[in-house]
Amino acid sequence: MHAVIYGQPMGKPRMTRADQWKQRPCVLRYRAWADMVRITAFGRNRKMVLAQPTSLTIRAYFDSGKTHRVGPHTVTSDIDNICKSCMDALFLNDQMVYKLEASKYWCDGGVARVEIEWR
Repeated sequence: MHAVIYGQPMGKPRMTRADQWKQRPCVLRYRAWADMVRITAFGRNRKMVLAQPTSLTIRAYFDSGKTHRVGPHTVTSDIDNICKSCMDALFLNDQMVYKLEASKYWCDGGVARVEIEWR
């Protein structure tokens, strides 16, 4: 399956128990982004249950803004946090992912997005 989520890619923030009622801005942004990922991928706000071992490819493209950068994206968000945010948003049981390929790039003139493919 394949999904393209338009918008600036977001890494998963470190959350604490207090985030259940404190509602920090970074956690609220992450929750809204995760909801958008699920709705874009599945058409409703629900996580997919993986029934078999799954291979996952994530390509994140960040808007370069006025700087017109090209090539690899080497600043925050870290690639492992982007992968975690995508897997946690999409899959109820992400331990079934046995292979993960991830990359992040600047998208000069393009649209910021995350492309996710799983088989």
